[in-house]
Amino acid sequence: MKVLLLNGSPHERGCTYTALSEVAGALESCGVQTEILWLGQEAAVGCTGCGACRQLGKCVHGGVVNEAAEKAASCDALVVGSPVHYAAASGQITCALDRLFYSAGSALRYKPAAAVASARRAGTTAALDQLSKYFTINQMPIVSSRYWCMVHGNTPDEVRQDEEGMAVMRTLGRNMAWLLRSIEAGRAAGVELPDQEPPVRTNFIR
Repeated sequence: MKVLLLNGSPHERGCTYTALSEVAGALESCGVQTEILWLGQEAAVGCTGCGACRQLGKCVHGGVVNEAAEKAASCDALVVGSPVHYAAASGQITCALDRLFYSAGSALRYKPAAAVASARRAGTTAALDQLSKYFTINQMPIVSSRYWCMVHGNTPDEVRQDEEGMAVMRTLGRNMAWLLRSIEAGRAAGVELPDQEPPVRTNFIR
């Protein structure tokens, strides 16, 4: 089993990375492999709704989003981490997730997911709510912890001093490992994925 963790911070090894590393450590201690993928500092390109991914099988804008899509196909779960920017997730990860879920959402469907937010002080619950919507629209079970999955601090050292936040990260990792083992056991027992109805798209204005 393997979990992909996306670091949506402009800082490769900053506060968000510190939180994700704590989650990854708990997963690894439970026998689950992990990989943290940094989205980088290149100018973020959002989804332009061109629809080219339907023919190409990948996002036409390329970059780390297509790398994440390839890794998503072989991972068993996803953790998304972001700093709080103006009480919201970072523009970098918002653009990336728009493109990832539009072009490769099927590779993540039914896989457990969780979001992690890092802030100096506030805006974390709004950012977590924003990030979790990607999972709920894609039929992904959301993994919870003993509190909202957030850490506080202005530097990685300060985040590590957030004892409750670090405990929340470790609990999240252990809970995700437990759910992955439960899914694996269900699959071995013959539990199949739910039946899918054909999609229906309606407009409010006729």
